[in-house]
Amino acid sequence: MNQLTKLVIEKSNKPITTSKKVAEVFGKTHYNVMRDIENLDCSENFTALNFEGSKYKDDSGKINRMYLMTKDGFTFLVMGYRGKKAARFKEDYINAFNQMEEILREKQTPHWQKTRLESKANRRLETDEIKRLVDYAKSQGSKNADKYYITFSKLANKAVGLDSGQRDNATAGQLNNLVLIENIINNVIKDGIRKEIYYKEIYQDCKSRINSFLSVAYLKAV
Repeated sequence: MNQLTKLVIEKSNKPITTSKKVAEVFGKTHYNVMRDIENLDCSENFTALNFEGSKYKDDSGKINRMYLMTKDGFTFLVMGYRGKKAARFKEDYINAFNQMEEILREKQTPHWQKTRLESKANRRLETDEIKRLVDYAKSQGSKNADKYYITFSKLANKAVGLDSGQRDNATAGQLNNLVLIENIINNVIKDGIRKEIYYKEIYQDCKSRINSFLSVAYLKAV
């Protein structure tokens, strides 16, 4: 999933990529990729359907041009890119488009929508427990306890192969695993506070329990 979100994103319930991402992945300058798109010998209708002008802000805050493109637009663009590395990148991209298309289809099912609602409800419970841990850690002298909200989110997301902010593009299986992992976090925090365990040990225990869960889940999948 991490690889997928680096290559393909969702826009208006469709999988797309950008000229900037293509430049980064294929090791080309963005200027050259933009030029390649603008020099494509395809029909006006194909261009209108598969390429869309857009903008992005760079690290300096400057607004720059880029293109959004569909799977067909991407395929047309990179047909001329040659070499073993380029071939591998094409495969990665096509796989990423296909995975995103599967996820978008799954999102339309009642099962996915029910699972997402359950995941959101469970996330709220986890947030309440993290708030208790933040207050608990501060009482033990922590100066950075407020970072636990982000820290635990990253811990759970990473365990199921998601980047930050990607839960709406998770599979039902990933959402189910998130619920299980966040239940582990909830229970470890509750138990740790009840037993008056040092706050740093509570976090380490969460990591250990999640790793054990993932090991068992992997063995069952093999």
